[in-house]
Amino acid sequence: MIKIVIFIIGFIAAAGVNAAIPVSHKQIKGLDEQVQDIKKDVLDLSTELSQLEEKLLYPSNTEVAVFVALKGNKKFQLDSMQVSMDGKVVNQHIYTYKELEALRAGGVQRIYTGNIKTGDHNLVMHFIGRSESGDEYQRSGKYVVSKAVGPKFVEVLIGGKSSSDQNMRFKDW
Repeated sequence: MIKIVIFIIGFIAAAGVNAAIPVSHKQIKGLDEQVQDIKKDVLDLSTELSQLEEKLLYPSNTEVAVFVALKGNKKFQLDSMQVSMDGKVVNQHIYTYKELEALRAGGVQRIYTGNIKTGDHNLVMHFIGRSESGDEYQRSGKYVVSKAVGPKFVEVLIGGKSSSDQNMRFKDW
């Protein structure tokens, strides 16, 4: 990654030195293609680094991931979520308009990824939301995560018949 950055800086410096020399349209087009190739290489390296980082930080034998989905009434507005594992707050999230729209359209959000030992762990989810009339309300749900060797995934479904009657259901695999 550092070598690529140094190459790009050297490339730009060399282009600046030769700025007084007339350059043809064909040379500019070739240079543009080289820059695009370098950008693609940098993006590919960034993707590989992200995947490697995730594998190192969250090995599959200790990984737990918690996902949130909205089911039911589309008038409900989810404002924020808090995730606690074994009595410790591990994540909090305030929802933007676009995130809420994505959840309403059937999207699923990974709200937490972490490492836990095998055995039972207490998961507590707490949300604040607003009904169609604008009334704010809060709900909490508890779930025991039974972790075995291998990754564990827990989905939290928030839903109800009306926008003021939302509850949580937990599902794991």
